[in-house]
Amino acid sequence: MHIVDGALSTEVIAGGVVLAAAGIGYGLKHLEMEKIPAAGVLSATFFVASLVHVPLGPSSVHLILNGVAGLVLGWAAVPTLFVGLLLQAVFFGYGGLTALGVNTVVIALPAVLTFYVCRRGIASSSLKAATMWGAFGGALAIALTTAMVALFLTLSGDEFIPVAKLVFVAHIPIMLIEGMLSGAAALLMIRVKPELFGTVSQGA
Repeated sequence: MHIVDGALSTEVIAGGVVLAAAGIGYGLKHLEMEKIPAAGVLSATFFVASLVHVPLGPSSVHLILNGVAGLVLGWAAVPTLFVGLLLQAVFFGYGGLTALGVNTVVIALPAVLTFYVCRRGIASSSLKAATMWGAFGGALAIALTTAMVALFLTLSGDEFIPVAKLVFVAHIPIMLIEGMLSGAAALLMIRVKPELFGTVSQGA
């Protein structure tokens, strides 16, 4: 769901840089040593998942999996996802460098919000409920991301309003797919490595 270079106003780009820099700095302070391997895996997962994308005006449609990163890492998801976005911009031109700050905000901030909404439900529930919370978190992250993309496009000019609406509608199937994938990922992680969620192995 990258916003391409040239689609945003200078003011929006500058605001995105400031917000992204603040989020990266705060996220690095919350990146615990034991979570660094998970951060690396999740950054690589995001990088690969979003490589297959379909251009859609000034944005694109693709898998993101930012909800999973948020559920596991919290604020540390911001620098984790930034690394993936930076590599994509440098090697493939996805999003571009001028829009990197805004793209970091629209993808990483929903991940953090998902952490606060869903993390406790995953850590304190049965396996079935944890899976449902994980699925909800995955879908929620995409919904929030599309809403933020629409917001930043709208702030850059009224001419982007029709495209902003199209971006949201086009991502409804992605919300469903990400929900299923995130639910499965949450179930797998809580069975194999429950300490990622700050909990012990749970029963069904």
